[in-house]
Amino acid sequence: MRYQIDIYGVLVPALLLWIIVAYVLSAFLRRLMLRFDLYRLVWHRALFDFALFVCLLGGVVYLSEFLP
Repeated sequence: MRYQIDIYGVLVPALLLWIIVAYVLSAFLRRLMLRFDLYRLVWHRALFDFALFVCLLGGVVYLSEFLP
């Protein structure tokens, strides 16, 4: 895993980019859950959203190992 990514001469921590990707995926899933009214099955919405974000972040970081 690379710990820094060079974007036009600026070194950006890789974790920052993975957090942004996980946040975008999380926002998409939240809208999908709102559209189909799946939040009625969740006991604590904020806690569920945070747990979903953490799981997505873990998955994104894990999958980043396979990038060239």
